[in-house]
Amino acid sequence: MTVAPAVPTRGLSLAELEYELPRELIAQQPLEPRDASRLLVVRRTGALRDGAFRELTAELRLGDVLVRNDTRVFPARAFFRRATGGRVEALFLQPRAPGGGEERWEVLLRGRPRAGERLTSDETEEWRVRCDEALGEGRWVLVSESERPVLELLEAVGKTPLPPYIHARLEDGGRYQTLYARAVGSAAAPTAGLHFTPAVDAALAAAGVTVETVTLHVGLGTFRPLTRERLDEDRLHAERFAVDAAAWGRICAARAAGGRVIAVGTTTVRVLEHLAGLPRVAEGDCAVVRGETELFIRPGFSFRVVDGLLTNFHLPRSSLLALVMAFCGVDATRAAYRHAVAQRYRFYSFGDAMLAL
Repeated sequence: MTVAPAVPTRGLSLAELEYELPRELIAQQPLEPRDASRLLVVRRTGALRDGAFRELTAELRLGDVLVRNDTRVFPARAFFRRATGGRVEALFLQPRAPGGGEERWEVLLRGRPRAGERLTSDETEEWRVRCDEALGEGRWVLVSESERPVLELLEAVGKTPLPPYIHARLEDGGRYQTLYARAVGSAAAPTAGLHFTPAVDAALAAAGVTVETVTLHVGLGTFRPLTRERLDEDRLHAERFAVDAAAWGRICAARAAGGRVIAVGTTTVRVLEHLAGLPRVAEGDCAVVRGETELFIRPGFSFRVVDGLLTNFHLPRSSLLALVMAFCGVDATRAAYRHAVAQRYRFYSFGDAMLAL
């Protein structure tokens, strides 16, 4: 049941990831209830069907495995002051190895700090950080000089890091969180999972569809825009993952028995295909497989595990759109997106969903 690459391996250009989208189709608020979203079903034959997300099980069958990313978003955005009075916006991405007993984090800073400069939180004088090392592209290693853990401080003073194309205020921060979010560590939500409800989960169970989880903490590798003119010259930033070895064994066994592996979101695809590329991952080697992935899936990629993709509609010039094109085919993806625009689907994080089979 391997999904063959839809186009020959070639260096796709960044310009080929463009498409026209009316601004009013960018969803500013999530729908209520969560499963009220629409669902565009894209088949490998090129056929398209308009449906509803709550009818997802109609497209699945007994023995299929639905795999979701259970990462949890933390309030990663915080604001600091320089000694001169200037304001610096910080997006906390991931912890780094501690040094000298101090907590160190990789952070994206908006501003031009200097190495060694100290910044003070806008919200509390208690929290000061030191700009320790410039990593390039606005990324810094910050050293927290507070006795309280960074995640605890962010829970107190941080803000939910909504994408820049969402301008409306989100009244309920929990709506930028999947209902099954568990492992804290993401600076952005794996938004394909925002549509799931207990009712949908119950329907999946009744249909004999197994649900498994993996963890990939969403960071720059997912949401940073591509910059090189040719995709084969670009690379993604590493993102941390953790997968229960027993769950991986069940996923592989279900597929070997004829079930399809349906990945919820591009982050899940990257974890599964990364694991498939490792020499051996087996229960008994270790309880949990941990690591980082820089896997950049683009047209020409040969999928080893994923047979179906449930995802939202993605931004132009993004690695996420490149992954969808790798799975569906470049022309088929363009046709699906044109159809979604014509049918007034809602786009991006709070938008509608697409199921590719």
